[in-house]
Amino acid sequence: MATQQLASEQEARDVAEAARESEWSGPSFVRDLFLGRFRLELVDPYPTEDPAEIARAEPFMRKLEEFLQRVDSEMIDRTGEIPEEYVQELRDMGAFGIKIPTEYGGLGLSYSSYVKAMAMVTSKDGSITALLSAHQSIGLPQPLKLFGSEEQKRKYFPRLAKGAISAFALTEVDAGSDPANMHTHAEPLDDGTWLLNGEKLWCTNGTRAELLLVMARTPDAVVHGKQRKQITAFIVEANWPGVEIVHRCRFMGLKAIENGVIRFNNVRVPRENILWGEGKGLKLALITLNTGRLTLPASVAGGGKALLQASRTWAAERVQWGAPIGKHEAVAQKVAMMAANTYAMEAISGLTVGLAERGNYDIRLEAAIAKMYNTEHGWHIVDDALQIRGGRGYETSASLRARGERPIPIERAMRDSRINLIFEGSSEIMRLFIAREAVDHHFKTAFALVDKHASKSEKAAALGRVMRFYPSWYPARWVGRGQVPGSFAQFGKLAGHVRFAERHARKLGRAIFHAMVRLGPKLERRQLVLFRAVDIGAELFAMTAACARARSDAAHGQKEAIALADLFCRAARVRVDRLFDDFYGSYDREMYRVAQQVLRGEHAWLETGIISMLEDPEGADAPARQPATNAV
Repeated sequence: MATQQLASEQEARDVAEAARESEWSGPSFVRDLFLGRFRLELVDPYPTEDPAEIARAEPFMRKLEEFLQRVDSEMIDRTGEIPEEYVQELRDMGAFGIKIPTEYGGLGLSYSSYVKAMAMVTSKDGSITALLSAHQSIGLPQPLKLFGSEEQKRKYFPRLAKGAISAFALTEVDAGSDPANMHTHAEPLDDGTWLLNGEKLWCTNGTRAELLLVMARTPDAVVHGKQRKQITAFIVEANWPGVEIVHRCRFMGLKAIENGVIRFNNVRVPRENILWGEGKGLKLALITLNTGRLTLPASVAGGGKALLQASRTWAAERVQWGAPIGKHEAVAQKVAMMAANTYAMEAISGLTVGLAERGNYDIRLEAAIAKMYNTEHGWHIVDDALQIRGGRGYETSASLRARGERPIPIERAMRDSRINLIFEGSSEIMRLFIAREAVDHHFKTAFALVDKHASKSEKAAALGRVMRFYPSWYPARWVGRGQVPGSFAQFGKLAGHVRFAERHARKLGRAIFHAMVRLGPKLERRQLVLFRAVDIGAELFAMTAACARARSDAAHGQKEAIALADLFCRAARVRVDRLFDDFYGSYDREMYRVAQQVLRGEHAWLETGIISMLEDPEGADAPARQPATNAV
């Protein structure tokens, strides 16, 4: 069944559309934002933590903090290994079962407690964060909780809670963001078992895992008379015959991440190890990632707080030209924006997690924006932290320690944090995902009118939907509370920013509609136009989150939060205005044209006088992959 031929564009589209959640399970602030509706009541009041949950989590958080203070991160980075004694200590305190219910042996803590723990871990060591979060955010515990049978939960949850490390095996050489190219496959056998074959790439925790959640092609289904690729999720024991760790991957940062290439050679999987059901694997993976993505925004915010602390301390201590460098405007503006952006990142993370925990909300767009926005702003924070520290930021902490200076690991933080823009969906894939959902209502309402493949009856039905929706929706995008002076007065000094967000949410809804009218079916090819719409929506969501959090913080005595939210919103408004000013891209076409010229080699003359990175410096073939030394 497996073939090395890559899927066509239409096949890839069909697989992706079949797997996406086509219906909305609850309200979504961001979904309405893209429709030009500013539903503030969905996000304000800002979610507050349950005091009982804080008390339940406190003993674990105290143990975790004490453990992290003893962790030797320089050693982990230098050796590329997390010592087994560290892992065992994490097992003993329950760190691998934070969200697993207590009846199965876990700590039974909330998602809020879990992401707070991951933020704390990230402030100390990214490799340990990767170990714990890959196990609990996308590894077996999360999909098992969402989709597992009671029998599967009783069988696996106790092991997972005690520290049986798990991994999520989806990516392949030809199948990253495009699962239609998946070649790993499973065939049903007469005795009811399945025969699994294939190879997975970049399987985080794979080289140390006991349990793997493996996505594999299963026999195609016939849907409306057409063959459709099916993907199924299998729970696989790493010690089963035929499971082979082929290679442990090594990276620029996160030196101790347990990530590798895993091969399956005629692995027999019992039918009862199918999770959720045959053909539901890709949808399971996408739903799991929706909630799994909540970890990274919180982790990045935790890292940002540690970098802010190091930067402000240095900016106050380091004297140049007769004054601390923080007194000089060039450095002062970096420190100010680091603080404002860190505050907003934590507000976005806290709001999204809070919405998820309230229930009856569909957070797929909020989670995607939180992941995209926080990782990108987090990267700017680490870049500014290094710039503020100067040469000491570029120097390794070990070298700083050796010559008697405070060993602040900014250099390691930069290496470790760069992957955040790629993990669990790159920024580009996040924008594509958000853009697809942003136009979903318009797509369902009107696309058949411009679809050359639509039948006359489909076009007639679409015309009816258009006449029912747009005559009332469109005029309402021009008038709203954001035009009323004094509205949103409950936000005090921040009310003007909330009015701006309301006005520009309506403007965004109009802009997306105008783009669909202007470009028609070509809009899906104008990715940069869609991306600008996504970025506007992200900024408006971030502004709203920051204002809602600041109002809550001020009410609880943290009045200083108003200044941080105000500064963040002032900067965000400038970005929003710029994005609207260049919504259609003044030079998008020229940029695309030059890109195609470059890809055809028409500008290869520019590459003369260099030593190519494409050639092996020793003139030899790539070495054969070696098994990992710590293969399970």
